[in-house]
Amino acid sequence: MQHGRSAPLVFFKRTILTSTPFNRIFELTSILMVLTLALLSANAEARELQGRLGVGYNSEFAEGSVPSLSMKYALARDIGTELIIGVNTRAPASTVVGFKLSKGLFLETNLNFNAFAGAGMVSHQAVSGFEMLAGFGLEFFIPGLESVGFSTDTGVSLGTSTGAFALRTLGVSFLNAGIHFYF
Repeated sequence: MQHGRSAPLVFFKRTILTSTPFNRIFELTSILMVLTLALLSANAEARELQGRLGVGYNSEFAEGSVPSLSMKYALARDIGTELIIGVNTRAPASTVVGFKLSKGLFLETNLNFNAFAGAGMVSHQAVSGFEMLAGFGLEFFIPGLESVGFSTDTGVSLGTSTGAFALRTLGVSFLNAGIHFYF
């Protein structure tokens, strides 16, 4: 080991910076998943969504260029899933099929703060690839509209949906993260 360098920095440079793109995707995704799972131990009170199906839209994948239908389902009080499917047949054709898993961290009456991770297959502008998302999000409910949830998300996206490996940050308003009606 060289003088003046710490072991974690040398490990990071050797493994993350000098590995192949596939290995970098795997390693960065693993780090994001570990950080997300570390935050999964919070208990709280919240709007009861367990067993309710939310139908709406989500345009987070493919840089928001393929508006997609979305179905959310709460498996438990603080665990939710989301299926995302989008199609655009106008040239150039685009498709998105994705899945997100979320864990409520702070749950209030009209606001749920969660950590999420997602993955999807994306075909956009004649380029096909995959995309993974991870980060934090809010779903808020306006008093009086008890069954309508507005979502916002922030985090990172990793994938090859642009034709090459890309890492980008997410800052998604409710106009793209989605609005869902819960039955």
